[in-house]
Amino acid sequence: MSGEFFANYKEFIRIPIEKQKHKHKEFDPQDYALHYILTLSLNDSLLSNWGEANKYEIEVDKSIEKVLEEFNKTQKGLYHLQLLELEEDQLYFVLSLSCKTKVDKQVAEEQIAHIIEKVISNPFYVGQSWFRLIGDRGRIDRKLFCFSFIEYKI
Repeated sequence: MSGEFFANYKEFIRIPIEKQKHKHKEFDPQDYALHYILTLSLNDSLLSNWGEANKYEIEVDKSIEKVLEEFNKTQKGLYHLQLLELEEDQLYFVLSLSCKTKVDKQVAEEQIAHIIEKVISNPFYVGQSWFRLIGDRGRIDRKLFCFSFIEYKI
């Protein structure tokens, strides 16, 4: 086989579609039918405020940013999460959840619970090591967050 065999390889380069599709698109609230304000706190917390997370080698703001970025990428525009508030002296943070389609209240409650308890809790719990921030009761229940939410209407 000679070195000239792949001389014209550049003609065969095709950028994968997945990489092209997910270029960063700016969030536009008009693209979504429903918006919710979610307040999350740690279940069985070992902290008295977010500033103490440094003792457990966790940078809360970077962890949240990473999980939300990954969530928004994988949801492909069906849902969008955005951090609204994170105060170092508090033990809760506030997110907005935007939903592409309008659904009735019962279905929305189930979807939000599923997103928090299953879709984003695991990346926080395992991927960002937030299991270190909760006590034994939280670990046994494998429940990271307590949460509340309300629909946001302009």
